[in-house]
Amino acid sequence: MADELVHYTVDKGVARITLDSPHNRNALSARLRRELRDHLAAAAGDDGVRVILLDHTGPVFCAGMDLKEAGDPNSSTAGVNEFPEILTQIWTSAKPVVAKLAGPARAGGVGIVAAADIAVAVDSATFAFTEVRLGLVPAVISVTVLPRLLPRAAHELFLTGEKFDARRAVEIGLLNSAVAAEALDAEVDRYTGMLALGGPTALAATKDMLRRTRAADLADDFGDMLELSAGFFAGDEGQEGIRAFAEKRPPAWVPNG
Repeated sequence: MADELVHYTVDKGVARITLDSPHNRNALSARLRRELRDHLAAAAGDDGVRVILLDHTGPVFCAGMDLKEAGDPNSSTAGVNEFPEILTQIWTSAKPVVAKLAGPARAGGVGIVAAADIAVAVDSATFAFTEVRLGLVPAVISVTVLPRLLPRAAHELFLTGEKFDARRAVEIGLLNSAVAAEALDAEVDRYTGMLALGGPTALAATKDMLRRTRAADLADDFGDMLELSAGFFAGDEGQEGIRAFAEKRPPAWVPNG
């Protein structure tokens, strides 16, 4: 709808969730957060959705929290309460999440980028953890950002608030790819296309495996992984994938068109 701040469409298995609040650089206002949370939940519950794409209108992906709303001293948690839920929705989504950035991200916007499984940006995009320069702490976003970043870079960039470019964002693990503006759509399509080829249950289990804490004992870890692997070899999805490979056809889960 025209009055939405976040739009939701589904095409060929890809749920596109578009931040559309360019007047405040897609800042995380209370209304935008509510709509983003609801659309993420809709994508998670739709069996026809295979991949979730986070997109935006305007020149900025997301400027972080709406500081006009957060400036009320009588509501010290304003702008924060729903945000951990949103980051958790993205981080734990059973469906792969791709972030597409045609422009910069700051603070909480970088937390969203880090929560996504794949992040692609134009090479002109910039990033910064500006919280300390406002007398704030990048606490909530650290939960998703720190697992992505090289430790030295995290200390430097969290403590200085310095702006950094897309090339460095790739080097330190925040982005998967930085491309010229004219190549952005093709690069995003390349990733969403590859992700759609994976078995839905296998993708969800692989995401869960990537997040898990490894057993301290190597034998226990191998035991857990052998059990996981054997279950998928014997399962319906694994058997369909093996048959499709032998028959030189796409598996049944690959979206048509």
